[in-house]
Amino acid sequence: MSEEKSFIGKYAKFFVGLAVICGAMSGSLGALISAPAMAIGLGRLTVSLPFFILPVVFRKDYREDLLSIGGRNLFLCLLAGFALFGHFFTWFSAVKSTNVSGAAVLASLHPLVVLGITIFIYKKKVSYKSIVAIIVALIGGGIIMGGDIRALEGSHFLGNIFAFLSAMCMGVYFAIGGKVRKEVKGNIYVLLVFMSCWICFLVGVFLTETPMMIYPLKDYLLIVIMAFVCQIGSHAVWNLCLGNVSSLYISTWEAGDPVISTIVAFVLVRQIPNIYEVIGCVIVVMALLFYNKFERESDV
Repeated sequence: MSEEKSFIGKYAKFFVGLAVICGAMSGSLGALISAPAMAIGLGRLTVSLPFFILPVVFRKDYREDLLSIGGRNLFLCLLAGFALFGHFFTWFSAVKSTNVSGAAVLASLHPLVVLGITIFIYKKKVSYKSIVAIIVALIGGGIIMGGDIRALEGSHFLGNIFAFLSAMCMGVYFAIGGKVRKEVKGNIYVLLVFMSCWICFLVGVFLTETPMMIYPLKDYLLIVIMAFVCQIGSHAVWNLCLGNVSSLYISTWEAGDPVISTIVAFVLVRQIPNIYEVIGCVIVVMALLFYNKFERESDV
């Protein structure tokens, strides 16, 4: 499928960066919400889904695009939604148990997953300069977490396990999207992925008997903000951009999340960065600028 050059398509790399900033707010917002991970996930998707359902309901061409999807692509869209569910659940669980900056570092390991799928499954070539930049960015992320001696303690250790699992799910989610978006239009792909993720959360809330209506008003306001800023402003934009940039490109830039998360955590939850976090942030930014200069489109 030849992706039509929409406004987002023409400026895809700019919107990827903007989406990274929006997505980086998720950790701090999640840490401020008292509701559990299941309730947060279902809430933000319930708020955001109508913005992708209504256009399909009212536009015939969108309905035709939806009905024309083959079984294989439909399965992959639903699988991507399940991977996104796994990412959200483990991520929200992580930020409630450990330092936001440290969790963001571990959750940003997903470029390694996408890189592995790109090379060994999709059989695509990736320039060695891009690989070096990815590794350096992840090292910078490791330095950000290096000063947090609580990382191996009790709940912090469990939180970091959740963050690592979040990265694995995110990598699968990005890799599938990069492949499917070559054949499925952006708005339809976003709808199916978000719908699949929403269903997973709905089942999860039912099975875990998670209440949805007992939380303070602040929680619901933050969930609405998260839906617009993080769900629509981040994940929806990334999936729309996948028709014009590679999944590895988006995944690598999203690895800059620890830098923004460190800043946002300082502003919103008063987590003051230490010298390790400052040095790590500088390394990550430099590595991503290097990557942006030498990255070759892998068409994942």
